[in-house]
Amino acid sequence: MNYYGLILIPIISALIGWFTNWIAIKMLFHPKIPIKIVGITFQGIFPKKQKQFAENLGKVVSNELLSFKEIEEKISNPNNVQKMMPLVEEHIDNFLRVKLTQQMPMISMFIGNKTIEQLKTVFITELQELFPKVMSNYMEKLQNDLDLEKIVTEKVNNFSSDKLEDILNSIMKKELKFVEILGGILGFIIGIFQVLITLII
Repeated sequence: MNYYGLILIPIISALIGWFTNWIAIKMLFHPKIPIKIVGITFQGIFPKKQKQFAENLGKVVSNELLSFKEIEEKISNPNNVQKMMPLVEEHIDNFLRVKLTQQMPMISMFIGNKTIEQLKTVFITELQELFPKVMSNYMEKLQNDLDLEKIVTEKVNNFSSDKLEDILNSIMKKELKFVEILGGILGFIIGIFQVLITLII
């Protein structure tokens, strides 16, 4: 019995398993331009489905990942509004003490620290009530003016095949490499079974 031949079976099977998976992964992206062979058109899955992929991604981003409603709720949340109040108060204070005095010097004669503090309180209270309404109206207008689904769809659809491949490879590089290795491992295991069956027979 040729034991060298038996040893080669798992190794060859592993190489075949790895190579077939490597080819399958390459066929996700290549050929980038449709090629006809014996009347059959061959093209990589991603280049062929790029338009559909772009449309689906646009829908996912606009409906699931980035919701204008969620953004509105976040920025108009009372706790988030409160976090901005120190900065707002600082600007109001600077306006009342510096800018207003520079623009209208006569008013500084009638406005003291107590009046400034009272005005600040009034302004801040009013802004706390006004800000959520303003942001709600702004987000509604932004949603109408900004078609996020269309923007994402057009952007992805206009990617070159090379750029799309680079992006997907950067995201799935480890996973694709694992698929290649897994093909080799499965091929090796199948080769071992072939050897065992040969020995038993």
